[in-house]
Amino acid sequence: VQLQASGGGYAQARGSLRLSCAASGRTFRGWDMAWFRQAPGKEHEFAAAMRYSGGTTRYADSVKGRFTISRDNAKNMVYLQMNSLKPDDTAVYYCAATPRVAQSALMVSSSYYYWGQGTQVTVSS
Repeated sequence: VQLQASGGGYAQARGSLRLSCAASGRTFRGWDMAWFRQAPGKEHEFAAAMRYSGGTTRYADSVKGRFTISRDNAKNMVYLQMNSLKPDDTAVYYCAATPRVAQSALMVSSSYYYWGQGTQVTVSS
């Protein structure tokens, strides 16, 4: 299983970016997917997750109402639409995948077996 994240870059505060994650593997539609991020000098933190069915999503309080996770199982793609960006959103963003886990485990990084290489997002004030 390989995950390839892209779409990072520079944005001004209140701007938008869309991250993409391309996944290999025929069982993609059976995976739960998530985005995590790590800012300089800070802990790795959860941002958003979506169940394999697309019916359940979870968001960190810090991004709720601004970020939207989505997936296209036909294309083996996961997206993170980021709106109303803030300088605090500056981080390396990682996509992650795992076989189906309990909903309570969606926000926990240790639940995820597969990780992409990360894409840098920088938001200026």
